[in-house]
Amino acid sequence: MDQQRKHYTPEEKVAILRRHLLDKVPVSGLCEEIRLKPTVFYRWQKEFFEHGASAFRREDGRQDHRPQQQIEALQAKLRKKDEVLGELMEEHVALKKSLGEL
Repeated sequence: MDQQRKHYTPEEKVAILRRHLLDKVPVSGLCEEIRLKPTVFYRWQKEFFEHGASAFRREDGRQDHRPQQQIEALQAKLRKKDEVLGELMEEHVALKKSLGEL
């Protein structure tokens, strides 16, 4: 009588936890209904409370940070390019002077 384990999605886990926390359904009743061990339920609850702050983080804040880093990197690259071009132009002018073309 081997039963395959059911894999719950994060949404399903939250819905089960919500039934207990908001609808006041007892853990024993929930676990019997969905054939879940209470230890698994309490582990989900612990993970939910430990990582609950991540639900309130704004992802767009991280996305705003990435373009700023890209802008700074591109500006640094442009500065280096300008320096190299300046050095090349100096060498070019010096060479022209030495050859008597200026």
